[in-house]
Amino acid sequence: MNKEKFLYPPGDFSIWIIIYIELITFGLFFIGFAFSRKGQVEVFNASQLLLDQRFGLVNTILLITSSYFVVKAVTIIKTINTEESFQKASVYLLGAIGLGGVFLIIKIIEFSDKYSQGINLSTNSFFMFYFILTIFHFMHVVLGMIILYNLYLNTKVGLYTKKEHRGLETGASYWHMVDLLWIVLFPLVYIIR
Repeated sequence: MNKEKFLYPPGDFSIWIIIYIELITFGLFFIGFAFSRKGQVEVFNASQLLLDQRFGLVNTILLITSSYFVVKAVTIIKTINTEESFQKASVYLLGAIGLGGVFLIIKIIEFSDKYSQGINLSTNSFFMFYFILTIFHFMHVVLGMIILYNLYLNTKVGLYTKKEHRGLETGASYWHMVDLLWIVLFPLVYIIR
């Protein structure tokens, strides 16, 4: 067994500092949401019913699938280095980018629907948290897609290899954080009553 796999977390150490800071930031928002909800349970429950859980569920499936595609790309690069493997890995990354794009389109539709109903940040505490959390996450998805696009370009030309794939792992780690945040955000905002 290759011991090198366990000597460092995947990717560059600096990405893990960023990931921890992001997780702490979202964690504080989640705690704020929970405390605010505790004092306004009826408002939060009634407002939550105005959200379409199907949008949240589809977006969850999209991000989990996109993370799976990123894992497939990283695995291919770490195990096989042929022209065909570079192309296959780049197709997986392109698929992850596409699914991220569909996620964004669905969120834009959802945001537009809420605004057309006159719902915004100042409607109530629930929607204040809803918009802050989901727009903040939306921006992370956009940044993640930019990172994935750069990984795609580098993978397509064979920049990453079995021995040198830290850049690929770094970008993949960021994307998995984006997915993890949504996995927590979805039940918190859309389901838990």
